[in-house]
Parts: sequence; structure tokens; C-alpha cells
Amino acid sequence: MGIVLKQSFKNTIIIYLAFLIGGVNTIIFYPEFLGSKFYGLVVYLLSTSNIIMPFLAFGVHFTMVKFFSSYETKEQKDRFLSSLIFLPLLIALPLGFLWDYFHQLIMNRVTEGNKNIESYTFSIYIISVCSAYFEFFYSWTKVQLNTVFGNVLKELWNRLVVMILLLFVFLEWITKIEFIYYLTYAYILRTIVMMFYAFKVYMPKFHLKLPDNFSEIIKYSAYIILAGSAGAILLDIDKNMIPNKDTIEKVAYYTVAVFMGSFIEAPSRAMTQILQPLTSKSLNDSDIGEVENLYKKSSINLFLVGGLFFLLVNCGVHELFKLMPEKGYAGGELVVLMISIAKLYTMFLGNNGAIIGNSKFYRITLPLGIGMALSVYFLNKLFYFKLDFGTDGLALATLITILFFNTVKLFFVKSKFLITPFTDKSWKMFVIILVLFCSFYFWNFSVPIVEIFNRDISPIFNLILKSILITVLYLFIVIKFSISNQINSIVRRYIKL
Repeated sequence: MGIVLKQSFKNTIIIYLAFLIGGVNTIIFYPEFLGSKFYGLVVYLLSTSNIIMPFLAFGVHFTMVKFFSSYETKEQKDRFLSSLIFLPLLIALPLGFLWDYFHQLIMNRVTEGNKNIESYTFSIYIISVCSAYFEFFYSWTKVQLNTVFGNVLKELWNRLVVMILLLFVFLEWITKIEFIYYLTYAYILRTIVMMFYAFKVYMPKFHLKLPDNFSEIIKYSAYIILAGSAGAILLDIDKNMIPNKDTIEKVAYYTVAVFMGSFIEAPSRAMTQILQPLTSKSLNDSDIGEVENLYKKSSINLFLVGGLFFLLVNCGVHELFKLMPEKGYAGGELVVLMISIAKLYTMFLGNNGAIIGNSKFYRITLPLGIGMALSVYFLNKLFYFKLDFGTDGLALATLITILFFNTVKLFFVKSKFLITPFTDKSWKMFVIILVLFCSFYFWNFSVPIVEIFNRDISPIFNLILKSILITVLYLFIVIKFSISNQINSIVRRYIKL
């Protein structure tokens, strides 16, 4: 776990910095400078792009991680990379020629009050293609166990660009419409930078000759493209469906709550980037002992770190919503709680997904992925459209789907590999998180009202004081119980307990 922790630590810092910038954008800059209408429009364009992207990628970013370590010679690796680089074009080019049809398909699904989407649908295509190739070149560096620079581009780039562009809107240097176009250009530039960096890390000698196992590669990609698409649907279909019933502003309100709930997953995103190629290598080497070791350590470490941020987010969520400029953003506390529970449970299962996706049982990802996509879609239809639960219903659909299908994955890995992520410390962590949540969720410091520019900023002081108290108490408990040897060793370098 040495290389895992080293790069995961760097990636975690990058991702949390990105989340901090994203938080400023989401909670302050977007609502203040762009307004809920244009903010909702931007979210809709990006979420639709995310749904389309896995189809365009043709699963090659997953295929690369699975197969690259199995090749022994440079020639074999180069033939493999040469064959993958053109595969996304098999879908991207026809989709571009048929975009007028897809444009009409999008416009037929939105309500009359959301027709402002019409002028920007081509941005969906451009962003989708760029994101597909970005993920391809990012995986190119992942298999070389080089993840930090790609992570900077993946997590920081767009958020920094958004912050800068929003400031330009505030200063009236660009219009809100120009913001959308400049954001599209940023995706193009990011992909170009990632491509040159990938070639710097590993420059292949391009071949016309296909790898010997090309048919196996195509089969795997075909499975993964559908599974990956299903995963994207799970993440973004709710934002995509809102304009079918409500105004585009509702997308903005829901997005803020989802962002807050998703904040806890940053360490998972950081660690997974390096765990995926290591898990793949262990499976290719048939080293089940190392697979189990990675499984258990990733589970407890992610559960520990994720638990802290679960507490910080949910115990401070009431104060966070008090800082929002529009009343429409308030009332999303339940969305935050449900989304964060779903994220925390996923983290609790460690590298479960990497084990399945990189093993000989990868085909199970297809029915699981399709099942997840169909479940969240029909549950959204039930809770949001028929039962009229509002955006709470969208979050509930996501929570139910993730809890059920992640549990299925848990039992699948146990049945095939005879391993689980659990240790006796897992249950200790569950009790610690539950007790602290119940202790702090309904309690706040009594802070006097402080106003700046006619806005009450006292919630900020409450947040800071409460976060410090929770963090100190949480770290003290988990270190005293020696929940994670890796975390303990890191903390004890700086703090003596």
C-alpha cells in the first residue's frame, strides 16, 4: 500500500482542493454571478454530456487498465495502445454526422419553458468527445502508475476555469452566453494537454498490426461500454430528467445539494485511481492474497476518511443552506443526507468495483450496470413524476439503487474470491460515525448574528467551530482505537496522542 498511500495522499489533496474550489463555485459564485437559470442550463449540458461520454469512449479507458499489465514486451504494449486510440472514433464520428437528429431528440424531452437549451446542444457533443479522449489518455498514464498530473487536470482544471469565467461574468468581461462557449473550449484544451502529457510519460511506436488478443479486447470493451454507460446514467439521469417536469432552475437547486452530499467521496476518487491498476496487476498475477489485502485496507481507510467528511457535511448542512442567496436552494438537507449515505457505503466497500471489473468475471458488470440504470430511471419516474416527492425522490432513487446493487457486488466478490472487505474494526467505525452523527446533527453553537452587506454570516462561524470540534473528537477516537495502521502512522508523525 506504500505507492497507493503516497499517490492517494497527493491526489486527495488535489481533489479536496478541487472540491473546495467547486464548493465556492457551487454555493457562492454560480448562484450569485450566473443565476439559477443559467446555472441549471450549464448543469444540464454537462450531465447530458456525461451520459453520452461512455458510449463515445467505447470503454477503452477501462480496457487499457485491465489488459495493459498483461503484456510483457514493448511491442505488444504498443500494438495494444495503437488499436485502442482509434476505437472511440467508431462512435464519435457517426454521432457527429447525426447530431441534428439527437438535437431534436433532446428538445422533444424538455418542457416549453426550457427551450433555451436549444442553442447549446452541440456543446454536449463537443464536451462528450473531449471527455472520452481525456479519460483515454488519463488511463494511459494510470497504467504507468502516474496519476497526479492527470488528476490535476481531471479535478482542478475545469473548476479553476469555471471560477475564472464566473469572475469574468461578474466583472462583465464576458456574457453568460459566452461563459458556456468558453467552458466548452476549456474541455478541448484540457484534452490536448492530457494527450501531450500521456505521450511524454510513454511514447509508443504506433503499429497497424493488431494485438493477438484483439477479439478479447473488443468483447471486453463492448461489455464495459454498456456497463460504463449505465454508471453514467446512474450519476446524471436525475439532473437530466428534471427539465422534463420542472424549470431549469430546479436543476441548479438539486445540483447544490448533490454536490454537498458527494463531497465525502474525494478520498475514494483519489485512491481508486491508483488502486485500479494495482488490483488489475494482482489479478493478472493470480495473487489473491494481495487482492484481499488491498480490499481490506482500501475499505477501512476509505471508510475512516469518508466517515469524517460525512459528519462534517451533514452536521453542518443546515448552516450551509443558510448561506445560499435564493430560497429555492434551501430544504435540500434530506438530499444531502441520502446522497452522502450512498457515497459512504460505496467507500465502505473499498476497491470492490475494481476487483470485479478487472477479473475474469467482468461480464457481470453488464447486467449489474443495466440493472442499476433501469432501477434508478424507473424509481425516478415513480418518486419524482408519479408520487411527486420532489428532488428528495430523486435522491431516494439513487440511494436505494446504490445500496441494493453494491450489496449484490459485495456478495458476488465473496462467492467468487472468498474475500470480504470487513474486519473487526469496520464495525467499530460504523458505531463511531453513528454516535457522533446523532450527537451533532441537531446541535449548534449559539453564535450572535453578524451581518456583512445585509447578509447574515454567523452560520460561517458556527460551521468553523462545529467542524473543529467534530474533527478533533473524531481523530482522537479513531487513533485511540487504532482503526487504521496507515492513518495512525501518518497522524502520529505530526500529533502525539
